[in-house]
Amino acid sequence: MPAVSACSLCQHDGMTAREFPPRLRTQHSLSPRTVAVTSGRPTGVGSPLNQPIVLASNFRSSGNYSRDQGTETWVALETAIGDLEGGRAVAFASGMAAAAATIYALAPAVVVVPSVSYMGVRALLSEYETQGQVQLRPVDITNTTAVAEAARGADVVWVETPTNPTLDVADLEAIGHISKEAGAQMVVDSTFATPLLQRPIEHGAAIVIHSGTKFIGGHSDLLIGLCVTADDHVFDRLHKARTLQGATPGALEAFLALRGLRTMPLRLEASQHNAALLVSHLRDHPAIEDVRYPGQGAMVSFVVRGGAAAADAVCDRVLVIVAATSLGGVETTIERRQKYAGDAHVHPGLLRMSVGIEDITDLWADLAAALE
Repeated sequence: MPAVSACSLCQHDGMTAREFPPRLRTQHSLSPRTVAVTSGRPTGVGSPLNQPIVLASNFRSSGNYSRDQGTETWVALETAIGDLEGGRAVAFASGMAAAAATIYALAPAVVVVPSVSYMGVRALLSEYETQGQVQLRPVDITNTTAVAEAARGADVVWVETPTNPTLDVADLEAIGHISKEAGAQMVVDSTFATPLLQRPIEHGAAIVIHSGTKFIGGHSDLLIGLCVTADDHVFDRLHKARTLQGATPGALEAFLALRGLRTMPLRLEASQHNAALLVSHLRDHPAIEDVRYPGQGAMVSFVVRGGAAAADAVCDRVLVIVAATSLGGVETTIERRQKYAGDAHVHPGLLRMSVGIEDITDLWADLAAALE
């Protein structure tokens, strides 16, 4: 992934475990693959091997209420994601809830925002701007010089990398330095990269956001969001946002996200392998005008010659690949993004594809047939 300090999948230098059971603490840091499998598990003789679903709103002989204190299921997921990112995590009802909590926690007056990024977050920030609560400074997040100019006097520099849906890559290290020098806090939506491919806290991010609905859950069957921070004050503000706004995750959703996390390294490895092969075929195909792939990850965007009609035809013709919104599941999905008002600025023929774990021969045969 050019210009991003991202670890190669399964070849990370290691990270320090934060709350591992004593039997897992060693003098050597653990691989992300190991952290994804082991962190957040119950400990002690007689404990279940996996964290069970805790269906409870309140607890005996205690003032604890799940909206305030959470449940063991939430905490297990938060521990695992926090360990992977190198911070402390707070789980929310969705990725958008996590984004809204970030705005609440940091209370910015001026926000630098990527001009190309997830349309839901841009819509949320635009709503705040309409209400006079925040001033937005849209910028090409890949243009470091432009980011530095926009960051002067800003409170938050919001980064999405790779960007949705065009897969542009920002220089996290450089923007981290820019934000610090400007006195701004950097927020990074790292949903596409996952904690396995980049760790923004190491580059100065105040908050890292994940839509756990996507690659963390990995099976297109839940909604959940996560914020991670290494700042205790910011953590308290995020927790307060969840408590006051009521954006709590469901017990089943937290359980499913944690279960999905256990296989994320293997899923991402398989999806990334497929993505690289599909990209090599697409770049040689006469029906393709442009291919965007950051070199890592499972997201691919490409422009079909013939514009919107040709791109829609591809979506209509695929059989193995699923024409659907969202991303990050075991199945390969494809979608023309310009049809949505929030993505009206992207090329009309651009298709965003989330590559799954199916057999690569079947995937390319399906896509090639649709392109023809």
